[in-house]
Formats: sequence, structure tokens, C-alpha cells
Amino acid sequence: MATAADVFIETLSADQRDQGTWEMDAEQRFDWHFIPRERYGVLLKDMTPEQRTAAHGLLQSVLSSQGYLKATGVMQLEGILGVIEGRPDRRDPEDYYFNIFGTPSEDGAWAWRFEGHHISMNFASAGGEVPSVTPTFMGSNPALVGEGPNAGRRLLGAEEDLARELLALLSAAQLRTVIIEAEAPRDIITGNARMVEFDTYQGLRASEMNATQSHALMLVIREYLNNASAEVADAKMQEILDAGLENLHFAWAGSTERGEGHYYRIHGPTVLIEYDNTQGGANHVHSVLRDPQNDFGDDLLRRHYEEADHP
Repeated sequence: MATAADVFIETLSADQRDQGTWEMDAEQRFDWHFIPRERYGVLLKDMTPEQRTAAHGLLQSVLSSQGYLKATGVMQLEGILGVIEGRPDRRDPEDYYFNIFGTPSEDGAWAWRFEGHHISMNFASAGGEVPSVTPTFMGSNPALVGEGPNAGRRLLGAEEDLARELLALLSAAQLRTVIIEAEAPRDIITGNARMVEFDTYQGLRASEMNATQSHALMLVIREYLNNASAEVADAKMQEILDAGLENLHFAWAGSTERGEGHYYRIHGPTVLIEYDNTQGGANHVHSVLRDPQNDFGDDLLRRHYEEADHP
């Protein structure tokens, strides 16, 4: 990842470096969002072919093939949405930005972000440990493309289907615990907050599931983790398991019928997954993977500065 970042930076002009490279402690590192808005950084639309190749190489350095296809799929959907809405000028599939914080290094502390409408991927690395990859937000509008040459496409379909497969395995008594609200929230609850702040866990504990149900829950989690490289995904799954299944909860809100508004949450000490599909007639997905202890590499950087010799 550090090598790919260096290659990308080397392709940038002086003006582009001013636009998209920052000190590690810059407040802009935590200024993330997934809505259409003005952003800073190096804009994909302004890049030369060489710069684009390096930028995509940076994405591929830490994402799996699945994660890379989803990330680029979000950009493609923006163009599809523009055609559907009849306003392609407002939905630009090249309106996406890269920012790098600190100096890329195999053993030093640095970070970077890839962001635009419906996507925000935040990465942090320090001390040669497995990098942090949260918050990672991905959205899909439409969730199911209903017209044109892309009709039938569901970019984030697995995130819904796997959760529904788990839901179908639960008993009536378990569902009474799992379903926490009759109506789904309009969006993910944590929004673009700097830190995850939930007062309590809600829903059914993983430790109260049988082996088949617990396996189905892990498949949902894996769908999110596997957007990162295998090394990162495996390390993150081990953290979740080490935190204890008795502390891992699955909750659902809204309708259980397809095509109607729904929301689910998987929440434990080291993981938070939120998925919401209520907007646009329940055809507009927002999803996020977060780590209550290590968003933006907080825990990773804390250990790094405690163990290394820094001024």
C-alpha cells in the first residue's frame, strides 16, 4: 500500500500535491461524508491516464477484487443514475477524490481516503501492522437498476440477501428479540460521526444462535470484511471472534418483506455494520463498516506512538 501511494504521489503535479496531500494530524482526515457535496483532494476527472492508473493501483493495493469491483461500481452507478434521472450533469462518475495524510511508509504512520457520492473509504497504517480500513461506506442508488442496459444490476445485493438468509433461520422467539423497531430509520444511525457512539447493544446475541445461524451471521460479516484484502479481512474477523460471541449482536428494523423499507445492524466491541434501504421506495442502499475502537486507525496509531520513539 505504501509503495502504491508513493507511485501515485510521484505522478502528481505541484498543484495536485497541494490539493491532495496533508499532514497526518490535519483535521481534514476526519472530515468524511458520503453525500453529494464540495470536496477537496485530487479529482479523478482531472487526472491524466498515468495518474488514473496509479490511483486505481492504490485502491487495488488494499482492496480485494470484490471490494475493488464494488468501489468502481459505485462510480459507475452514479453515471447510470444520471441517465435515469435525466440530469447527467449532476451525477458525474468521475467526481471522486483521493487524499493522502502523512508520508507513506512501511513502518511509519500515514493514512489516505478515497471518497465521493456514496463512497468513503478511509485507510490508516502504522508500525507495519495490518492497516485500519474503517470507516468504509458504500451506497447504491438504485439498489436494483430497473431500466436501460444495466437493468437487473444489484451492486450491493449480497449485503441484503445474506442478512435475509440469516433472518429466515431464526425462530419466532428469536425474531421478537432481533426486530427492535417496526419502522426502519431513514438512514444509517451513525451518519458521518467521528466516532461510534451507541449507548447499548440491541438485538440477539450471536452466542444465543445455533451453529447454523451463527455461521449465517458470519457470512454477513464476511461480505463486508472481504472487501479488503484477505490479510486484512482475516485479521479483522479474528478481532471480532476474540471479543466474544456473547458481545456480538444482530438487530433488524422495519419490514421483513422484500421491496419494503428495512435496516439491520451488527454490533460488537470491535465492529459495527449498518445497512439501510428505505429511501427511493426502498431502492436506495446505504451501508457502512466501522470499528468502535479503531476507526481512522485510532487504536493502531495509539499503540504505534506508545511503542515507537517519536518526538
